[in-house]
Amino acid sequence: QVQFVESGGGLVQPGGSLRLSCTASRRVFSLYLMGWYRQAPGKQRELVAGISSDGNTDYVDSVKGRFTIYRDNSKNTVYLQMNSLNPEDTAVYYCNAAADLVTLRIGSVKYFWGQGTQVTVSS
Repeated sequence: QVQFVESGGGLVQPGGSLRLSCTASRRVFSLYLMGWYRQAPGKQRELVAGISSDGNTDYVDSVKGRFTIYRDNSKNTVYLQMNSLNPEDTAVYYCNAAADLVTLRIGSVKYFWGQGTQVTVSS
């Protein structure tokens, strides 16, 4: 089993930036697609961004041009750079792995979910 530890969340004003990190307990990033998900209160968890083992990326429309997903395989870490944050981005953010883009998008992930990291965008 692989464990993920997400970090980097916090309280930020609208228009601000945060960088989230997700570190895996062992090497998985070169084997699977990695995704950042978020779950806002009262809503279902949704995929925000994904990255393949060869670096191809995919984003939900609402974050395109604002968020960037990238990874460092040597550190078993995937990052989410979030810019121009707005209150609708407020959620708990999680990462996980999936076998392909279809399963990544529907949240059919490989491992148990971690604790996530809270992002709150508010003035």
